[in-house]
Amino acid sequence: MHTKVEHLPTGDLIAAAHDQLTPTDKKIAAAVMADETLLAFGTVSDLADHVGTSRPSIVRFAHRLGFDGYSDLQRYVRSGLTQRLARPSVRIRRGDSTLDVAHLGLEDALDSVFDAIGGDEIVRLALPIVEADKVWIVSGETSRAGAHTFHSGLSIVRPGVRFVGGHTMATDLSSAGPHDAAVIFDFSRYRTEAMATARILSKLGVTIVAVTDGPLSPLVSVADLWCEIRVPGVGPFDSSVPAVALAELLVAQVAADLHSEARDRIDRIEDLWESSETFL
Repeated sequence: MHTKVEHLPTGDLIAAAHDQLTPTDKKIAAAVMADETLLAFGTVSDLADHVGTSRPSIVRFAHRLGFDGYSDLQRYVRSGLTQRLARPSVRIRRGDSTLDVAHLGLEDALDSVFDAIGGDEIVRLALPIVEADKVWIVSGETSRAGAHTFHSGLSIVRPGVRFVGGHTMATDLSSAGPHDAAVIFDFSRYRTEAMATARILSKLGVTIVAVTDGPLSPLVSVADLWCEIRVPGVGPFDSSVPAVALAELLVAQVAADLHSEARDRIDRIEDLWESSETFL
């Protein structure tokens, strides 16, 4: 996989590899430079058909730019487009978001969620949440739907869950300590308040679990555990879908780990809902 610490424009990647490019590679490069979305959102076959070449030629082109394969290059280019179009004001002026682009972006984002929690990773992320005395939930604006989903579900399967934010932050955090865990959701453009709260919790000895969008996120510097998910744009705004999906899966894992404790708590809550006639 490509490991650049800064995100170079696609044109710079192509320029750096220019001496290694064959005539076919240069045809592919010209098509990509004319319309970067061909590479960002098209399949290998789409790009090969557009250029008039073969699928293996497209894969070799990706290798010459320093990537493991087409999907690796595609993720890199998508990430670059996302960074450049991060502002809703820019996105809405472009007016080029289509249902097909959103569909591909969301598919890719959901794949990243399952990549992030694959193997034993979800168990590792859930452990401090299971063992904590209290769980603090913090969120930036664009990740708030995921954080609220996590708060709603986690509050039902275990006690001591607090959503931090607004003018009550100082009062809330006065009872935080080293036997607690915090789950912090934030993506580019990172919110100052979320990062400040993460630092405060870290200094109080709270175990920090960060859900963010890459190793360059400022949350990584304070997190004890973190996972990376991709957040596509849908129209002028960032999608909430991947954060919500990860939140639901993480709550499910915590519930499974708590087992009888979660089951008994859910039963008590259901009884209270019934006695208070909460639902019609």
